[in-house]
Amino acid sequence: MGPEPAVALVLPPREGFGPESAGAIGLNCRRLARAARGFRVRVIGPPQSAPVFADAAFQVAPAAFALGPAWRRYVKGVARLLRADPPALIEVHNRPDIALDLARRLPGARVALFLGNDPAAMRGFATPSARALLLARLVAVVSASRWLRARLLEGIAAPPPGRALVLPNCLDLAALPLPLAPGQRVAEILFAGRVAADKGAEEFVAACASALPELPGWRARMVGADRFGAASPETPFLRALRPRAAAAGVEMAGYLPHAGVLAAMARAAIVAVPSRWEEPFGLAALEALAGGAALVSTARGGLPEVTGAAAEIVPAADPVALAAAFTGLGRDPARRAALGVAGRLRATLFDAPAVAARLDRLRQTWLGTQAP
Repeated sequence: MGPEPAVALVLPPREGFGPESAGAIGLNCRRLARAARGFRVRVIGPPQSAPVFADAAFQVAPAAFALGPAWRRYVKGVARLLRADPPALIEVHNRPDIALDLARRLPGARVALFLGNDPAAMRGFATPSARALLLARLVAVVSASRWLRARLLEGIAAPPPGRALVLPNCLDLAALPLPLAPGQRVAEILFAGRVAADKGAEEFVAACASALPELPGWRARMVGADRFGAASPETPFLRALRPRAAAAGVEMAGYLPHAGVLAAMARAAIVAVPSRWEEPFGLAALEALAGGAALVSTARGGLPEVTGAAAEIVPAADPVALAAAFTGLGRDPARRAALGVAGRLRATLFDAPAVAARLDRLRQTWLGTQAP
């Protein structure tokens, strides 16, 4: 047998790759890198201001001069690394412009794009013709949900077969905190994620203001900030929300490292993902399912593909319905326990080894070592 083919995962130019800095993209890349079999995977990213993950190979793209926007300097540095040590596959995460630029700079390279956000909302890719260019010039465009794939293909009359694919984000279930049993869980309604309007933060506070008086002994907490990292700014939205949260009896705990968020989900009785916007995937919802909480979620974007029937679904931007869901679940321990069991089972579909095995088969197809 020959050496394992090398794969380079390219992060966006501002993505963190460490316990204190990684967002959804960095976390997913770490899991895919660790779970790969038959491939040597390295992650390439920008300089990091905090310690990086020790269990995945990571390279910093060297500084490079280039005219134009800052991302062009980043992609030139990435290209320099890849020329010095060419991989069999280049997998660019969430940046169509960088994927196309690398394909141009490295003729003959096999470049795939992995989408974690809506491509039609990205600068330069709002038109079908721009998105069709991705499918024409890259070996594949892999979306994290069917909803994202539909957005990619919107308006494209005849996409090339086999190039617009779906592979969900993943979790490493074996590395998660052990969920508490239903009877041991904290009587807490938890919001975990970006505290912003599009995530339904205002609806969460308003719903708790109605529900908590009906649930003696219960509390509500919001974990998160406007951005990932302890240095996240105090936005006008947060300043306006704080007094309303205090009046509603909702604790705003601020930023927690990802491990702390997962631990909170493993203890809370109810976790809410009340997103207003079209979630491209819904990692917070998946983490809540895996943590064994009773999940209350909207059905925006790719969220239904994550939750299946393992969550209580409420309309978006409807604090009255959200409050009713909190009150109903708070009074029904059997329903909470059933949702917790269903959530854990649902989460196994997204376990990192299973998702990485699907990706490895795709890689073999792109390299011509396995029939499509």
